[in-house]
Amino acid sequence: MAIRNLSFRLASLKNMIAGRYLLVFFVLVLSFTTVWSQTKSQLQKEKEKNLAKIKEVEGILSQTTARKKNTLGELNALNQRIRVQEKLISSIQGEVNLLDNDINENTDIIDALEEDLAELKKEYAAMLYAAQKANNSVTKLTFLFSAASFDQFIMRLRYMEQYSATRKIQAEQITKVQVELTAQVNEIKLKRTEKTLLLNEELKESNNLTNFKQKQNSLVNTLAKEERSLKKDLEETRKAIARLDKLINDLIKEEMARAAKETKSSDAVALSSSFAENKSKFPWPVNGFVSQKFGKQYHPVLKGIVLQNDGVNIQCKEQEKVRSIFDGEVRQVAYVQMFGGTIIISHGEYYTVYAGLKDIQVKKGDKVKARQEIGSIQANTEGVPELRFQIRKNTTALDPQTWLQNL
Repeated sequence: MAIRNLSFRLASLKNMIAGRYLLVFFVLVLSFTTVWSQTKSQLQKEKEKNLAKIKEVEGILSQTTARKKNTLGELNALNQRIRVQEKLISSIQGEVNLLDNDINENTDIIDALEEDLAELKKEYAAMLYAAQKANNSVTKLTFLFSAASFDQFIMRLRYMEQYSATRKIQAEQITKVQVELTAQVNEIKLKRTEKTLLLNEELKESNNLTNFKQKQNSLVNTLAKEERSLKKDLEETRKAIARLDKLINDLIKEEMARAAKETKSSDAVALSSSFAENKSKFPWPVNGFVSQKFGKQYHPVLKGIVLQNDGVNIQCKEQEKVRSIFDGEVRQVAYVQMFGGTIIISHGEYYTVYAGLKDIQVKKGDKVKARQEIGSIQANTEGVPELRFQIRKNTTALDPQTWLQNL
């Protein structure tokens, strides 16, 4: 009976050892499979994307400033630079938060491993003491051959084998836990070093942001002193917008009147349907940033002045290539005072408008493909290279940013 009890205790001990180590293993697995809102890879890609945007905006800003200082174009570029800078800092903060979560998890794992290691060592010491005590009281052979029967002899032999095997398992588990504990300690050191580097990077970028905001405030104050000149420019711009709108509306109304007299061709219907199906997938017509959004917004300097935009203004570098966003037919090529060359392309019942061009490469009646170059950007009267881009469904103006790819 005593031998059977000892065998049962040995089996329980082996199960307990294996169970404890499995528990630690599952804690480790869960720590690596936890789903975060953003992975490290995603955050690093976002940071790289923001750094690329910063480089692009820096080029636009430096070119705009070199042509003519203290302009709305310079202010728009500076505002965009600040927005991208804030996104960059946000992505760095996301990486720091992710590392904090990882460090906390590593700390919890280390605590659990240290606790298990202490228990394993305590149990192993007890087993060694029991073995030593048994060896001191009676030899193994005496223990075996003092059995009352052959069955008891076999049972004692198995007990001794199990006891030896359990001690070996116990030693192996201690070694495994010690190795894992060392790995976790080293990993947490690396993550703390990485966090320190990120915090230094965040501090540097935050200082840059502060400098840009100071420049922004200074430029706004400078432009505010030129209120009369700004209002004059605004009035001229509104007149130019009215001329552009008349050109667009007259053309579209002519197209609609002609279409009403004719049976719609299957090609036109298919093109309209295809255009609609590609909403939010269209490529941007030019590389740059949105300097003025669709709809109504306040003037960036003049108080109480509301601007209305039937498209978006995309500020970019001079000579930047302009591309058609979709297959279509050139319905108009014209010159609009103050805005320069203007192209209107039909896509069935949809139209895209590109104003602010030079070196126009298409003519009325030409068939164009998506991403085909149709001209390049020229600087406006303020020396700011800017594309005025519109999307219309017949005469209804649509917000281009809801139709273009989300960059």
